[in-house]
Amino acid sequence: MRHVLSVLVNNSAGVLSHVSGLFTRRSYNIDSLSVGETADPGKSIITLVVSEDEAMVRQIEKQLYKLVDVLEIRDLTGEDALKRELVLVTVKAEPARRSEILTLIDVFKATVVDMTESEIMIELVANPRRVTSFIQVFSEFTILEMARTGTIALEFPTARKTRV
Repeated sequence: MRHVLSVLVNNSAGVLSHVSGLFTRRSYNIDSLSVGETADPGKSIITLVVSEDEAMVRQIEKQLYKLVDVLEIRDLTGEDALKRELVLVTVKAEPARRSEILTLIDVFKATVVDMTESEIMIELVANPRRVTSFIQVFSEFTILEMARTGTIALEFPTARKTRV
């Protein structure tokens, strides 16, 4: 099962290296990794996606808490969290297939970022499963270039209220 862990850390040099080093030393695999500053510039959120069973995820959490700069860990795996990824794709767009491509962009609620006579650059922000589907569909049109972020996630405010 894929688990999404949100790790609040001090925003200081070497923290990401320590976290990734822990995964390397323990032979844990990271499926997705995103890092960004929070509203407090002194703190960052590291969002990790790992494909491990429940017991292994609890072990990963214990190991992470041993790192000095780790402040809090939340498991955002379930339905109580909003998960998003961003993908930018440039596809080959021959005139004969351009309308088909534009229709699919609309179906996925994606955005055309740039367009030339022979290429279209598309942006999609969606849940990870939808991003994967989008990439599969657009691979039929010759993907010329692609960049995909890792997963980011936040717990829904209503989920926090029900935990009290």
